[in-house]
Amino acid sequence: MKRYGLVGYPLGHSFSKSFFEEKFEKLGLESYRYDLFEVEYLKDFPSIWENYPDLQGVNITIPHKIHIKRFLDQLDASAIKVEAVNVVKKKGNKLVGYNSDYHGFKKSLTGWLENRNISALIFGSGGSSLAVQSALLDLDIDFEVVSRTTEKADMLYTKLIKDPSIMEEHKLLINATPLGMYPNVDDGPPIPYEQITSDHFLYDLVYNPEVTFFMKEGEKKGAKTKNGIEMLELQAEKSWEIWNS
Repeated sequence: MKRYGLVGYPLGHSFSKSFFEEKFEKLGLESYRYDLFEVEYLKDFPSIWENYPDLQGVNITIPHKIHIKRFLDQLDASAIKVEAVNVVKKKGNKLVGYNSDYHGFKKSLTGWLENRNISALIFGSGGSSLAVQSALLDLDIDFEVVSRTTEKADMLYTKLIKDPSIMEEHKLLINATPLGMYPNVDDGPPIPYEQITSDHFLYDLVYNPEVTFFMKEGEKKGAKTKNGIEMLELQAEKSWEIWNS
């Protein structure tokens, strides 16, 4: 038996579980399985590996992508670059952290964005946001981070409401928060949606629902929109590559 899984809290419906179970079936890997590990507190993370000695690797999701690092023995260059981990691989007796979100977002964005001569606003400052920031840096796309606190951000959401020119100057809007994810489908980043125009591009890392509140508000204004499903598929394939390398 070779076991993989997803660590986060709460988990609910999991894209990763269905993705990998389908992959195992297609590849005829009958002795492989993918489990969900709901871990509210990371102090319980080591016990997963003790309880499941056949566990080969896990994906890490919210809210643990940043703080998981202190429970790992080593970080790959991708995790060091992003400063967040969403893939863990067991190598001998060591746990090594990687980041495949960066790869998934960068590839998905470049295949969709028509104009690279653009600046971005990233909503949220957590682990997913860090992957987005790293990708934009590599693509030479200027950005500012917007959050509820200025601890890890350039500005607060309230500043966008007070100064309409900010939304006007940044044509790429990226939701890197879980706001709008099922079942809270009427939620979204607290931004002045009335300032969106047909020149804007809205990328939502949320994939369920397929069309989020954030995307709907953009579509009303004629903006181009994209959800996070392609990014998820790309990062999942990268996870599989990491576990098998």
